[in-house]
Amino acid sequence: MSVDMNSQGSDSNEEDYDPNCEEEEEDEDPGDIEDYYDGVANDVEQQGADAFDPEEYQFTCLTYKESESTLNEHMASLAATLKVSHAVAKLVLVSFHWQISEILERHKSNAAQLLVEARVQPTSSKHAMVHSSHHCAVCMQFVRKENLLSLACQHQFCRSCWEQHCTVLVKDGVGVGVSCMAQDCLLRTPEDFVFPLLPSEELKDKYRRYLFRDYVESHYQLQLCPGADCPMVIQVQEPKARRVQCNRCNEVFCFKCRQMYHAPTDCATIRKWLTKCADDSETANYISAHTKDCPKCNICIEKNGGCNHMVSNSLNVGFFSLFSADFCWMCLGDWKTHGSEYYECSRYKENPDIVNQSQQAQAREALKKYLFYFERWENHNKSLQLEAQTYQRIQEKIQERVMNNLGTWIDWQYLQNAAKLLAKCRYTLQYTYPYAYYMESGPRKKLFEYQQAQLEAEIENLSWKVERADSYDRGDLENQMHIAEQRRRTLLKDFHDT
Repeated sequence: MSVDMNSQGSDSNEEDYDPNCEEEEEDEDPGDIEDYYDGVANDVEQQGADAFDPEEYQFTCLTYKESESTLNEHMASLAATLKVSHAVAKLVLVSFHWQISEILERHKSNAAQLLVEARVQPTSSKHAMVHSSHHCAVCMQFVRKENLLSLACQHQFCRSCWEQHCTVLVKDGVGVGVSCMAQDCLLRTPEDFVFPLLPSEELKDKYRRYLFRDYVESHYQLQLCPGADCPMVIQVQEPKARRVQCNRCNEVFCFKCRQMYHAPTDCATIRKWLTKCADDSETANYISAHTKDCPKCNICIEKNGGCNHMVSNSLNVGFFSLFSADFCWMCLGDWKTHGSEYYECSRYKENPDIVNQSQQAQAREALKKYLFYFERWENHNKSLQLEAQTYQRIQEKIQERVMNNLGTWIDWQYLQNAAKLLAKCRYTLQYTYPYAYYMESGPRKKLFEYQQAQLEAEIENLSWKVERADSYDRGDLENQMHIAEQRRRTLLKDFHDT
């Protein structure tokens, strides 16, 4: 599972803003469980669970035409109210993030200042300094008056220089940001000023796409889908760091930052964490191996499932000794004690005296702390990948049973839902570790670590049962699903960024 969130992707959609595009259905990978949020909520809530879901978030997926229509509706209404052109109204909307109520309030109190702040009108002092001339201030050529063009600031330049200026900027991917050429003049050029200056239809099409991108990205209720070549736009009523999913390319992302969904960690913190992981990747490489030594027999073992409950069996032919060791993959401690000590396994024990020690000691402690959280972050990421394989095996097993007339897909659907819920819970658990890493010590962190440990324990119980589903009846498995999901919801209810 990729965790690359460095790409901003502002132009990722630019080549596919096709008004006539149709939604296409894509084949699903049977081993892919990106849709693990679908189809499991009812199974959990039928068990008597609290119906409140802290991740519930209303959003709408808009096509290019639908989003363009929404933008134009706002623009036409505002243009009529402010008595300005449509192009100027768009620049005002961009400047104030399409907050129409705020714009109208400012217009009511000071209409002239509103246009100045939107960078479509100059201040009166700057306007008074401009003097008439038939010389272009860029190429210094004498030109006829009808070939001199200017914005509201009255800074005059010849048409040829304006054409070059706009062409270069549009080729560089600039949309709304095309501005006056005069030094220290920040006035933006309305789109109806720029379009006639672009020399080709190809360049005009690019400009339209860049404008659309800028309009959407400046709108507080809209986000471009970050999926590759996807023209869809996500619309919400209240912008929050919540999970949204494109209904065209199935891309899942955080609405607020357009990066991979990361609850309960907030956008700024996950950005810091991933930057740190990238910077310290070489330091952390040695802990990324799939193998460890069994704490009882010292035999090298490999983790081949998502569950952290390890069972190591040793059989020595000759002297013939047989033993079985149940232990935790993370801390290598006896699994039997994890019912009461799991909290200790997932909590980092801070050194209270570290502030009084040398800088070298503090640096070692800082690295030790980071590696503690990174190892658990990385381990759950690997568990998700391994459990995706389990999900595929479950699907194959269900298919085999249906083909052998051992029930229908509906009869065995609970197995698939259990694997989906497991991935959903473990995904949340993975993102609790960056949250805990940056959290200040105190009572709130202790509560968080307690809930984190409770969730981790129930996830491992669910993982164990999913991997051995034939050994547990449906009621037992669904009860474990209910418990795990309730632990997840409780943690998010108390700690999800709002």
